[in-house]
Amino acid sequence: MKARVIVTLKNGVLDPQGKAIEGALGGLGFDGVGSVRQGKVFDVELTGADAAAAKANLEQMCEKLLANTVIENYAIEIV
Repeated sequence: MKARVIVTLKNGVLDPQGKAIEGALGGLGFDGVGSVRQGKVFDVELTGADAAAAKANLEQMCEKLLANTVIENYAIEIV
């Protein structure tokens, strides 16, 4: 089973990397970019066929390692 975990900064948390990308896009001539927020994507391959158990396991992975839940949100997709 494959899963995708998307980790993004919470609203209100400063994102200097996103701001730098925003500036670079403007410098490259891309007009109309209001703002950019960066994040992380983890593609995880899991053994087993129980989607509910996999999702629960992935939530524990996010809480313990993949995301800093103080400043980041995460979303889990079973694909």
